[in-house]
Amino acid sequence: MNGHARLADIAAQAGVSEATVSRVLNGKPGVSNATRQAVMTALDLMGYERPQRLRQRSNGLIGLVTPELDNPIFPAFAQAIERALTQHGYTPVLCTQMPGGAPEDEFTELLVDRGVSGIVFVSGLHADTTARMDRYTRLTDRGLPIVLVDGYNEHIDAPFISSDDRLASRLAVQHLVDLGHERIGLALGPRRFVPVIRKIEGYRQAMAHLLGATDVEELIAHSLFSVEGGQAAAAQLLARGCTGIVCASDLMALGAIRACREKGLSVPGEVSVVGFDDSPLIAFTDPPLTTVRKPIGAMASAAVQTLLEEINGAQGRHVELIFQPELVVRGSTGSGPLVNR
Repeated sequence: MNGHARLADIAAQAGVSEATVSRVLNGKPGVSNATRQAVMTALDLMGYERPQRLRQRSNGLIGLVTPELDNPIFPAFAQAIERALTQHGYTPVLCTQMPGGAPEDEFTELLVDRGVSGIVFVSGLHADTTARMDRYTRLTDRGLPIVLVDGYNEHIDAPFISSDDRLASRLAVQHLVDLGHERIGLALGPRRFVPVIRKIEGYRQAMAHLLGATDVEELIAHSLFSVEGGQAAAAQLLARGCTGIVCASDLMALGAIRACREKGLSVPGEVSVVGFDDSPLIAFTDPPLTTVRKPIGAMASAAVQTLLEEINGAQGRHVELIFQPELVVRGSTGSGPLVNR
């Protein structure tokens, strides 16, 4: 690629002229800070190396602790958080928990030893109602800024960033009821996680309000947050006569579709399936998955913004910022038995 084409690409990405890009890259004066930052961000986003003389010293290290990266929602979160940190001049240090690998506490210790300025925990032990929370209070007592994503706990004096899980269930149930479904099942991970508890609350509210169904215990199936987990939970729900299945993750929804096919049931002809997350590539499954989209971009920005405010001296607040999910209708949901009659 020639230099001129590259300048034009960077200029288009940054929304400035080629002459301005040239001035920034050559370290010339006469460019506002905001414009210089826009050009740098364009370089980063397009995968170009920053010229040596323009590379800033990192403002510091920020730890990012995530669960396994098998579920595409976690790499998507990690990427969005890392991008936001890089734009603010911080260097992210990614720690991924593997089943049977180093536990979260070991990663935390490692990050503290490395002198990180703060830590973002995504879907960590804070989301587990049976886990001890003193691992986090020890950090906040030392004055280390932390932000916790997905999983609220009243005992940790720190900011939380959550997706509205109750609303997610209500949106999914409403969609299936509108299509004519009455036997609507809920497939989720283990009962001890905060997002699971909240999804059940939203599901119960929607079933009672929209269908007058108050005894829905047999329509709730717990398993693991995986394709196999979704398959196992959906098999139970299909045996109980469900024609619509709401899943707590996209991977579980793919498992639910597999369970339907194993029983010779077509999706969406005979059974409708709704996922949750709208993780990357999920629009390209067969059929393309109807899902409730988690607002990853907004949540990642808020997590970084909140953490940087703490790092810059703002008082850490015990607050939960809740972000609204939205229903994305694709091809895995269709009319239910009431409409087909």
